[in-house]
Amino acid sequence: MQEWAGVAYVTAEEMRKIDNITIRDFEVDVLILMENAGRASATLARQMLGRTIFGKHVACLVGGGNNGGDGMVAARHLSNWGAVVEVIAGTAQDKMKSVPLGQLHILEKMGISILWADYALRDYDLLIDGLIGYGLEDNPRDRIATIIKDANTSGRPILALDVPSGMNATTGKAYDPCIRATATLTLALPKTGLLAREASVYLGDLYLADISIPRKVYQSIGQKSMLFQKDTLQRIQLVHS
Repeated sequence: MQEWAGVAYVTAEEMRKIDNITIRDFEVDVLILMENAGRASATLARQMLGRTIFGKHVACLVGGGNNGGDGMVAARHLSNWGAVVEVIAGTAQDKMKSVPLGQLHILEKMGISILWADYALRDYDLLIDGLIGYGLEDNPRDRIATIIKDANTSGRPILALDVPSGMNATTGKAYDPCIRATATLTLALPKTGLLAREASVYLGDLYLADISIPRKVYQSIGQKSMLFQKDTLQRIQLVHS
């Protein structure tokens, strides 16, 4: 853990422990955390779209893990708020974890398009990156790597969830390829890699979202101040040395 401006920055392993303690000891279900993360993402996406989102075209780029589930929750909220949303899947349905797969089934019932093949990212007003979460330790591969490259060359604004897909959350190393985000919404606590100088060109504007981690969990890892007294979304200013 590192501290910057009164905020604790955690490694991927520390964040994994925080998630596990929250789910196991405090019985905050992973679906609650995912719902909060996805709604926060949709809220920031609405701000990026200019708040008038009716008819705006949004693509949610999702993988098969919980980060992808967050992106699918965001897709649901944005669709309910009037955006035209499509989900571009980087992982085959039979390779998705059970919780994000459940989110996919909800979107299917809502009639939200799930694209497994052809797509044109330049046709959207905003891309939401939920391809890979904080556990990445090597280069993205296969379809996910292709989607990252296409997103970066699309010319469209990109909102990355937690960390830009392709970045090591602990060290800030950008693997090949790595999303170059317009904004990054990191969840619960920022990750230590976001402090690295080399990470700065991939992050864009950095925000932190409350996803309902209990205060006692924050205190147990040394986060002394209350983070979300004024808003469940807050802007973080970084100065990279």
